[in-house]
Amino acid sequence: MRLMMTGMGQGGSPLGEATSRYGAGRKSPLGLGGTVAVHALLIGAFLLMPKEVIQVITSKPFMGTNIPIPPPPEPVVEKKTDPRIETQPQLREQSTVTDPVIDLPKGDPPFTATKESGEGTGIGPVKPYTPPPPLSEPVLTEPSIDPRALAAFQPDYPGAMIRQGMEGKVTVRVAISAEGRVTAIEKVSASDESFWLATERHAMRKWRFRPATRDGVAVASTKILTVRFTLTQ
Repeated sequence: MRLMMTGMGQGGSPLGEATSRYGAGRKSPLGLGGTVAVHALLIGAFLLMPKEVIQVITSKPFMGTNIPIPPPPEPVVEKKTDPRIETQPQLREQSTVTDPVIDLPKGDPPFTATKESGEGTGIGPVKPYTPPPPLSEPVLTEPSIDPRALAAFQPDYPGAMIRQGMEGKVTVRVAISAEGRVTAIEKVSASDESFWLATERHAMRKWRFRPATRDGVAVASTKILTVRFTLTQ
C-alpha cells in the first residue's frame, strides 16, 4: 500500500502530503525489514507446527441409554378393626371364632313308584288316567217356511204363460240369514225363463223362513225349493 501511494505521489500534489507523512517509514528500512521478518517467522512456525497440536473438532453422534422406571408400589390396604377390641379382650376372642359350616340340602330324595300299590316316596297313590268324555255332536235343525208367510209364498203366474196355457216348475237354491230373510237366490232348473224371473222377484220380496239352528242358536243356511205353476179352472 505504501508503494502505490508513493507511485501516485510522483504525479500530483495531493499525494505529496501523504508522501511527506509516510516519509519517516521510508527513512527507516530496518523497521520495515524487521516487520517482514516477524511475519515470515510466524507463517513458518504455523506451517511447521505438528498436526497433534492442532485440535480437530468433529461432531459425534449423540448416544443415549434407556433408564428403567421402577414399578409403582402396591397399594397398602389398611385393615379396619373395631376400636372396642383393643379395650375389651372378650370381643377379641369373639372376633377370632370362625362361623359354623351349615350343610345345605342337596335336593329331593329320589322317587320310585310301585306299579302294584301306586305308592312312592313323598307322594300319594297314583291314580289311573281317565280320558275326558268325547264331545257331543251339535244339534242342527233345517230352515223351514214361516207359517205366517205361507199364504203369500206362491209367485204370480206369468201372463204370457196363462195366454199360452202352459204350466211349469222352477227349482231354486236360496240363502237364508239368521233372521229368516232371503239374501240370495240361485236357479237350479226352470221349464221356462219367465217362470224363473217371476220366482226370483217374488222370493226376494215375500219369502220368509224360520232360520236353521245350531244347538238352539239361529245360524245362516241354504235351502232348495221347487215352485210349481199350475193352471186352474
